[in-house]
Amino acid sequence: MTDLRQQALDYHALPTPGKISVEITTAAETSQDLSLAYSPGVAEPCREIAANPEDVYKYTGKGNTVAVISNGTAVLGLGNLGPMASKPVMEGKALLFKRFAGINSFDIEVKHQTTEDFISTVANIADSFGGINLEDIKAPECFVIEKALIERCKIPVFHDDQHGTAIVTAAGMLNALDIQGKNIKHANIVCMGAGAAAIACMELLIKCGAQREKIYMLDTKGVVHTRRDDLNEYKKLFANNTDKRTLEDAIDGADVFVGVSGPNLLSAEHLKLMAPNPVVFACSNPDPEIKPEIALAARDDVIIATGRSDYPNQVNNVLCFPFIFRGALDVRARTINDEMKVAAVHAIRELAKEEVPAEVLTASGDKSLVFGKDYIIPKPMDTRLCARVAKAVAQAAVDSGVAALELPESYMA
Repeated sequence: MTDLRQQALDYHALPTPGKISVEITTAAETSQDLSLAYSPGVAEPCREIAANPEDVYKYTGKGNTVAVISNGTAVLGLGNLGPMASKPVMEGKALLFKRFAGINSFDIEVKHQTTEDFISTVANIADSFGGINLEDIKAPECFVIEKALIERCKIPVFHDDQHGTAIVTAAGMLNALDIQGKNIKHANIVCMGAGAAAIACMELLIKCGAQREKIYMLDTKGVVHTRRDDLNEYKKLFANNTDKRTLEDAIDGADVFVGVSGPNLLSAEHLKLMAPNPVVFACSNPDPEIKPEIALAARDDVIIATGRSDYPNQVNNVLCFPFIFRGALDVRARTINDEMKVAAVHAIRELAKEEVPAEVLTASGDKSLVFGKDYIIPKPMDTRLCARVAKAVAQAAVDSGVAALELPESYMA
């Protein structure tokens, strides 16, 4: 662990502090180049954009640029560290946008006094970018912030901790249930956690066929039920009319456990109470709700996924968010709607069923990957993800009427 700590610090400090930089995309070698890049030549695109605001996409990098924005109130699993301590994470997100989808990205860390201050700050700078990725903002403020910004901005606004997690979870979940011979419409689901990721995951699973009344959500006080008077408006959506009060009550006979809470909260004894052929997504990072080796020792019929790269079935947001923005930007979508999210779910899950190319095995360090209990979702290094997910998202944007452009001919062919 000490070695990893020092390696991580060195990675961020050397040879140059940070993980991202700005590069020039056009010639700037001669006096003529400079006269075109700046004065007097730059006046010409300025005039064109003033006459036709949509020309900003023609003459600037706006259309291929995403802002990654945080207030640092929920940094990874570390809590409220503040804006500056969130900067390494936001730079990391910018790195992933560029590495996986060729999207330019700037990280912006906002210091504010109120939620409305944050919303106003982001809304006032939004037009500089093609899209906004919100990150590491605590619940329930994140729901208010995202909703307000979607209403006020003309570009896609996407809180990845909510929707990215939900999309990857849903893709893996549908595949795992198929392998286990179960239908999501009939599945009893236990969700450990009631924050942004948990609520978004459950809402998207419902859009994919899960039944709200079969979902039992737990927060730090136990099962979220209709007779509690301490629920915010978001938890109330999952208040179940039930006598179940504890994890032991809820897990008995459950088909699915989704953990977005904390380490070691699901025991082997809990797992043994679940229905035959259970599915467990223990996504707390870095330590899952139950370690796979403990789960598999308790139940040989379980499919388990975690958020970690050193176990099979990693639930990793990088499987979707760069490619969702790629598709949204390429058809100039004004929002990222449910149709686009569901399209991403199905594109990701279908890719896992295909034969895995040798180059993907090499990049992932695997000798073999075959759709089944230990491979329910593609690996992050699968280069096919960009084309598949971006095209599905772009087509869904066009079909649902939120795109300004038609799908380009031979797009992602």
